[in-house]
Amino acid sequence: MKHIVLNRIKTPDGTVLISRHRHDYVTHIDANGETYMVDGGTDYLRRNVNNEPFEEQSIYTDAPHNEIRQGFFWGTRGKDGNQPVEFKPLKELDTAHIEAIIQTQSHLPSWRIEIFKAELAFRKKNS
Repeated sequence: MKHIVLNRIKTPDGTVLISRHRHDYVTHIDANGETYMVDGGTDYLRRNVNNEPFEEQSIYTDAPHNEIRQGFFWGTRGKDGNQPVEFKPLKELDTAHIEAIIQTQSHLPSWRIEIFKAELAFRKKNS
């Protein structure tokens, strides 16, 4: 079963909209006057209908790992845990951070853990 890794569209004026989590409803009024929206994060895709279509840019778990590592984002509050949430692509996370996620985040769905493991294997192979 494939899962949504990144829920993203690009509007006609070039604006990229990303929904990062369930019920993360994001909108943009495009240069053409139409409102574009994304919603659902990695749980579902929700869009509106426009006269001028948007470009679908979502990524799924069946994509090549090089695409996944650029499109899979992890929210982090920094090493001390007191920073504002910053979403970083998998490719920018420290290896020790990825290892800690695998060891401590037992609540994550197995498909997400597999993405982290695939990243560690990718780094080992390409180091």
